[in-house]
Amino acid sequence: MPRLNSIAELEIHRAQVIERQKKQHKVISLCAGTGCEACGCKDVHIKFVQELNARNLSIPVKLTGCHGFCERGPIVIIRPANTIYFKVRPRDCAEIIETSIVGSGVVDRLCYTDENGKPLPDEHDVPFYKDQMRIVFGLNGLVDPMEIDDYIAQGGYSALAKVLSGMAPKEVIEEIKTSGLRGRGGGGFPTGRKWETCANAKGEKRFVICNADEGDPGAFMDRSILEGNPHSVLEGMLIAAYAIGSRDGFIYVRHEYPKAVRTFANALAQAGKYGLLGNNILGTDLSFEVGINRGGGAFVCGESTALMASLEGRVGEPRAKYIHTVEHGLYNLPSNLNNVETYATVPHIINNGADWFTKLGTKGSPGTKVFSLVGKVNNTGLIEVPMGITLREIIYGIGGGIQKNKAFKAVQTGGPSGGLLPEGMLDLPVDFDKLWDAGSMMGSGGMIVIDENSCVVNIARFFLNFLKDESCGKCIPCREGIRYMMDILERIERGEGKMEDIDTLEEMAHTVADTSLCGLGSSAPNPVLSSLTYFKDEYIAHIQDKKCPAGICKELIQYLIIPELCNGCDVCAKLCPTKAITGKKDEVHVIDTKLCEKCGACLESCPSEAIVRR
Repeated sequence: MPRLNSIAELEIHRAQVIERQKKQHKVISLCAGTGCEACGCKDVHIKFVQELNARNLSIPVKLTGCHGFCERGPIVIIRPANTIYFKVRPRDCAEIIETSIVGSGVVDRLCYTDENGKPLPDEHDVPFYKDQMRIVFGLNGLVDPMEIDDYIAQGGYSALAKVLSGMAPKEVIEEIKTSGLRGRGGGGFPTGRKWETCANAKGEKRFVICNADEGDPGAFMDRSILEGNPHSVLEGMLIAAYAIGSRDGFIYVRHEYPKAVRTFANALAQAGKYGLLGNNILGTDLSFEVGINRGGGAFVCGESTALMASLEGRVGEPRAKYIHTVEHGLYNLPSNLNNVETYATVPHIINNGADWFTKLGTKGSPGTKVFSLVGKVNNTGLIEVPMGITLREIIYGIGGGIQKNKAFKAVQTGGPSGGLLPEGMLDLPVDFDKLWDAGSMMGSGGMIVIDENSCVVNIARFFLNFLKDESCGKCIPCREGIRYMMDILERIERGEGKMEDIDTLEEMAHTVADTSLCGLGSSAPNPVLSSLTYFKDEYIAHIQDKKCPAGICKELIQYLIIPELCNGCDVCAKLCPTKAITGKKDEVHVIDTKLCEKCGACLESCPSEAIVRR
């Protein structure tokens, strides 16, 4: 691996890599993201290699990062034709090779099919991908994250070369300011302004820090970027270091992300050998090193001051932000903190220009955003869309609608601190300001779809319980306020609530939001406040009617058998863990409600839909 001593040597090396890759007429690209690994992609990889060797075929099988459509993994793409296969198993490998590698055909049965059953072999025709704008996430399916040359062949480090060869640090900051890039970690603060303040702050040295402490339930965007394209994050950090005059950087990454740590550590090692890290990068005056710090998984450490306290080896607790971390951050020195997606966006802005970026998305929120689309939606996974796209386009277009044709109830955006938005908000354009005005937030990009069989009181209680457990306990409003709100929600769930509880809940929510020390506490009431705004009737039903409209809250429901529909198959009785269901074979069965523990096993197993939940 040669050290590249100048920008010219980088470009020569890039040309050599591209020329070498041109000789590869076909490539098997296999998704090795965490989701596909869980579905057995390693066995698929082994089988592909065995089958190719048996045929003496020299075809690369490239293990890439997450392709996004996690619900359909393992995913295989034959390039350059972009033929995409889903749910591939080892037994499919020989047929794929014979049909799409030796031949030029398509294995229809492994393709995505449209509503008419027509196979869609081209990746770009699949509805899940068709309406996306994959810029930050786009290289995930193209590069091997463990091979720096793959990234270089796709234009990697050309943005760094551009700033080092022709842009002053102030020009770089101005370019980012003009682009309007807002931090993708949740706060949405203008990135260029943050860089400028940090560059102008007084201090012997300054730090560039990457926040990879992604802790939202159901969110895995940053992890997938780090696992699939770590060099894009590193390149963004290098450009930030050049702009603000830093020599030292850190990435704070969750301990639960071992694969992301491996890929990023490998990226650091390879970049160091190429002369893209360390002293006099590419023969210039820029010198920069990056250390990896593994966090213990505390949600509050995603907050900037808590993260920096943890980096210093102290307890990860936040402090008041009247002194900004860009001026007094890590070790009381100027520190620039951005998250993974923000840094990964920077090289695209530098390469394509701020004007290009501002034409994407909306005026106040330019660019694209990566979301983890999960919950009761047909197509789950990671998506990247332009800001301004509506919730309906995401859920019913890219997401393919609600599972089992159930009715849509709400979508939770912004993770546990976000809000629940109802059906009437489906045409809301998704950007930082619109979501905030609607009572929710962008957060880091979690998006959980909820159907008619979900109870909003139960959901609000679930997220609040998560935040209660994750509160560091430093300030009283957060520590005691969330706990008190939890007590009220649990009473309402049990059917023991009173109408005055709703007013108390609202008052407590506003108090916690207004008086908590950090963002975790101030945003924690969002699920409660938004659900009270849009679904207050469900709270009232729990309190006044002692009923859970969605049929979820155990104390307020019971399972019954409709005699006219029961065929006496006995399946429910065999599955019932408490023997609450009795009846002779081929005769109508009954449920003893005193013995029933309301687990729902009977409802899910009944073939004649004779069991109902009321």
